[in-house]
Amino acid sequence: MVLPIIFYGNPILRKKCLDIDFSSGENRKKINQLIQNMFETIHKVKGIGLAAPQIGKNIRLFIVKTPYLNGENISNYKEVFINAKILKIHGKEYKFNEGCLSIPGIMGYIKRKSDVIIEYYDQNWKKQKKTLTGICARIILHEYDHIEGKLFIDYFSDTKKKMIEKKLMNLLKKIHCE
Repeated sequence: MVLPIIFYGNPILRKKCLDIDFSSGENRKKINQLIQNMFETIHKVKGIGLAAPQIGKNIRLFIVKTPYLNGENISNYKEVFINAKILKIHGKEYKFNEGCLSIPGIMGYIKRKSDVIIEYYDQNWKKQKKTLTGICARIILHEYDHIEGKLFIDYFSDTKKKMIEKKLMNLLKKIHCE
């Protein structure tokens, strides 16, 4: 089932998310169904990542699927991150033009480091620890920010924030009218 995306202005996007308790089989079933729905959602909207707050859930869950990036098939990386914790962000800093499903129509160059070491549970509820680089690391950092209550526009310079202020206000008006 394709899920509705939560847009800029909804307070859940600014909340630090809670760990998922997956000790019960019933809760695991619910989370697995949610994960399936999240993958259907990003496929439908041709996204490359989706975090639980973007669909109204205040839990530490995000997914990454990278068949779409500027219309190119880059690596077909697909992963589920449950209760993720970033252990280290390192490498060379570089700029990349980012956008977000929750803030449609706004893009901006963000500086991020090239490498991330992350610990998480995968879709099979097994603990993982991985080092990712390049665009996959960037996507993970973007989605991880979501579960920490942070948005990519927070990285914008004051000048860029001023430039997008009207667009954000129009987005807020549109959302509140629906």
